[in-house]
Amino acid sequence: MVFAVLLGIVIGLAGSAFYFCMDLAAGLRSAHPWLIFLLPLGGLAIVGFYHLLKAYKDEGTDLVISAVHSDSEVPARMAPLIFVSTVITHLFGGSSGREGAALQLGGSIGNCVGRLFRFEEKERKILIMCGMSAAFSAVFGTPLAAAVFAMEVISVGIMYYSAFLPCVISSLIARQIAAALGAYGEQYPVTGIPDLALLPALKIALLALFCALLSMAFCVMLHGFGGLFRKLFRNPYIRALAGGAIVLALTLLAGNQNYNGLGTEMIHRAFAGQAPPWAFLLKMLFTAVTLAAGFKGGEIVPSFFAGAAFGCLFGNLAGLSPSLCAAVGMGAVFCGVTNCPITSLLICFELFGFQGMPYYLIAIALSYVLSGYYGLYQSQKIVYSKYKNEYINRKTR
Repeated sequence: MVFAVLLGIVIGLAGSAFYFCMDLAAGLRSAHPWLIFLLPLGGLAIVGFYHLLKAYKDEGTDLVISAVHSDSEVPARMAPLIFVSTVITHLFGGSSGREGAALQLGGSIGNCVGRLFRFEEKERKILIMCGMSAAFSAVFGTPLAAAVFAMEVISVGIMYYSAFLPCVISSLIARQIAAALGAYGEQYPVTGIPDLALLPALKIALLALFCALLSMAFCVMLHGFGGLFRKLFRNPYIRALAGGAIVLALTLLAGNQNYNGLGTEMIHRAFAGQAPPWAFLLKMLFTAVTLAAGFKGGEIVPSFFAGAAFGCLFGNLAGLSPSLCAAVGMGAVFCGVTNCPITSLLICFELFGFQGMPYYLIAIALSYVLSGYYGLYQSQKIVYSKYKNEYINRKTR
């Protein structure tokens, strides 16, 4: 427990620093839109930084997940690499999130602490999960979901309950430190929630079906673009240049920078019912190209963006509250890409409140079942079938 407290403090400070650096990068790019033209050069800097620290094969969050259910090692250099590279990505207009980076940052620090104090492998894995929870909590502001996410995302169908109390401690301490320093999480007001009835429930179920398909498509795009870019551009420096140039071209075609960076402003527009109908598709495309080119960050906030924007579109067409449908879309798409229904439900409660609980519950349950065995993280294991009581122990697609 002492080390759970220690990790909560250390990662709370590190996560807060990361949060403020990301805010600074976004502010600079907003004040100086011409920085987007330097995106290809930013890609070169990231590749060079990784090569300088001899990180030639970067597996990202997959490596952190593998370290918990196998003997993979999370190197200490992952923390500074992902911190600096994600800030560079956002400074110059790459499209990615920050929670994936936070998981790598926290997992790396947790593993370093375990090695420094010579913990056995089983205890060190718990410290990695504590680090993941603390970083997610500090950066995103959802300590309840963060405590569960680190345990749930590793192996779908089983939970590492031995890590529950340490993860809760690390998550809560990191969140308190981040909040005290001014790193506040996002809040999204949800209005127009109807009483639970058959017709709105059926509409939400239909939205969940579409969100499950959307989450599958997003996973296919991310993995497909990654493979395509590696095939077309074998040299990582050329890959970063080409990818940066493509994102720049897409930005110029879009005529704005709404799809670069995190995209939180567009998420707020979705909750106001004002997101463009095509916004979810553009964000998915921008993110797939950005990450395939070798830029860094996470996939979670882009999945929130896609879910909120699509939910807004669905709500306007179906005659439901756009803010409710945006919230349902965020939760359902997050569940579909991470295969973490409990975390998805907790995130909905922490971000949107409890009033829409029946609709969040319906959507997340359906999205979990209907999204198949796709996922953001290819090292994630599906231990038990989603459809029957059967041990399958397979990796996501």
